[in-house]
Amino acid sequence: MSVEDYNRFDSIKVFLHQIYEFKKGVRNLVLCTMCKSCADLVTERLKEQKIEYLIQEVVQNKVNLYFGKRSCLETVRTFINKPLNKLSPEEDFILGAMLGYDITMQCERFCKKKTITRTA
Repeated sequence: MSVEDYNRFDSIKVFLHQIYEFKKGVRNLVLCTMCKSCADLVTERLKEQKIEYLIQEVVQNKVNLYFGKRSCLETVRTFINKPLNKLSPEEDFILGAMLGYDITMQCERFCKKKTITRTA
């Protein structure tokens, strides 16, 4: 198995676990970054399980695949028209909170980004 094949296998394994967590209610929104060929495979799985998803191109052969509850995807859709590193501090905070990141860490990240934004 090549390194590329192993990375694809590993990505799909993580993806399947994230579907499990979504279905159990642990997560309302999931974000996976993967190659386009992996995304083609996993979106078939999402369609089969009637799970809504959204794809954002990152670079030529890499995408961000979001899946989860419709209201979460509709919210994400309002600000992922740009690369994630170009999100405003507020958008970054919202996305992190929706993905279930530690709220205290998100608050610290937000304050740091706001400080950088103010001084720039």
